[in-house]
Amino acid sequence: MNSLEHIVINWVEANSKVIDFGCGDGSLLKSLSRAKGTTGYGVENDPLKIQDCIKNGISVIQQDIDAGLLEYKNMGFDVAIMASSIQCLRKPKEALQNILEVANQCVITLPNFGNWELRTGLLKGKMPSSPQLPAKWYETTNLHLCTIADFEELCAAEQFNIHKKVYLNRRGKTSWLTNCFPNFLAAEAVYLLGK
Repeated sequence: MNSLEHIVINWVEANSKVIDFGCGDGSLLKSLSRAKGTTGYGVENDPLKIQDCIKNGISVIQQDIDAGLLEYKNMGFDVAIMASSIQCLRKPKEALQNILEVANQCVITLPNFGNWELRTGLLKGKMPSSPQLPAKWYETTNLHLCTIADFEELCAAEQFNIHKKVYLNRRGKTSWLTNCFPNFLAAEAVYLLGK
């Protein structure tokens, strides 16, 4: 189990109803089901990842998240998850507004474009890459990269309550140093947002 899975499993209550937007192969939903007895549903656009979800026994719907989330609004979800997907959306602010209409709480993870390694890469005059952002600029699905400071500023402006947050270094671990200087040292951030 990786650090992200461990964090999410600790944050999600037992027997919750969970929806994972951009669920990939469904492995996070599968881990939640095993560890917490959750009922999980995935939303994914990539046909190959949908096949992987089915192999993992995950109920999945093929849909582009940018096409809308509000059809899931009155379906009784306790938690929504959007792991490493928010930066791929055309309208991330609207997606965050809508996701909090779908569930009481949501878990958001995002790569930190303010990380020192990426900043150093920009000094070389090229778009940088990292383990969290490995694609070349011409292959990436990322449309709206942001820093931790940018994301937390958006949450404050839109009154999205940050109930919990964890900053991870490039090895997926948290440390006192990463917590002291998250915008510079964290490679990824994990948030639990609520109304």
